[in-house]
Amino acid sequence: MKIPVLLLIACSFILSCNRIQSGTALNDEDLKRIKDIHLLDEGERIIKFYSEYKKEVAGNFFSDKRIASYWIDEKNPDKNRVNSAYYREIRSIDTVSKPGGSYSPYMMVTKFDNSRFKVSVNGQQAQIKEFFEEAMKQWRLRRTR
Repeated sequence: MKIPVLLLIACSFILSCNRIQSGTALNDEDLKRIKDIHLLDEGERIIKFYSEYKKEVAGNFFSDKRIASYWIDEKNPDKNRVNSAYYREIRSIDTVSKPGGSYSPYMMVTKFDNSRFKVSVNGQQAQIKEFFEEAMKQWRLRRTR
């Protein structure tokens, strides 16, 4: 009977970490990790951040310069995915608020070179909408080519 209780506590802890948060909620270690994978320039400011697992492994965010996502596979570095686009590189952003199944809502970012990547978020519908709207606003403000 102790195992189900511990499992419930562990799951609730993990789920409580999976929320959209302000970039100011990230600590110095989080920011260093993101800089180390070349997703954050000196002086760049993350506006909103979301991790579907734990920040060390997965992250989705937009900053005052770009939109990015990463997955760092803890067992196989060949499976790492690090995606980023500066606003001036983005041709379009499509949002999918209700993807169905067990998928999280996401933005599909398409760059001028036709490459694409997803930026996933989850949480309350109002928070997801706010994340999407704020990211789109940053893109519209900063996309001059």
